[in-house]
Amino acid sequence: MTRPTRAVLPPGTLDDTDRAILNALQDGFPLTPRPFDDAAAPLGITGDALIARLARLRELGAITRFGPFFDAAAMGGAFCLCAMEVPAEDFEAVLTKVNAHPEVAHNYERTHALNMWFVLATDTPAGIGRTARAIEAETGLKVMQFPKLEEFFIGFRVSA
Repeated sequence: MTRPTRAVLPPGTLDDTDRAILNALQDGFPLTPRPFDDAAAPLGITGDALIARLARLRELGAITRFGPFFDAAAMGGAFCLCAMEVPAEDFEAVLTKVNAHPEVAHNYERTHALNMWFVLATDTPAGIGRTARAIEAETGLKVMQFPKLEEFFIGFRVSA
């Protein structure tokens, strides 16, 4: 797995259609027999063009993923932001061990003492602690847990 990098996109990287896609798809995605075609139509493009643009946006780093967001807590599960202080020389090995857990939703390297940040998503609240303890046992490193205390919904829009 490659580690995501964060960089500001150069001006002009995104065109008006890219920006319209980013705005439109945050409000939902059709559950229809041809969802990409149906999502693309109001944007004035084809479903194939939408798929290609999403792939390009992912490659550029404008988006990190494209997929559903499930409310684990509403379904009886849990999410937890976690961080670890990983020695630089061990980072790749620890990354491989952490990411081997299906409960790890995503994982990012940061330039901070706590240099590995990831989200655990489990089917029960007890699964958070169980998975964190398993990662600690496998890596010999402490997993800091930062549970959600309050939920905020922040809309992200780009000028189109």
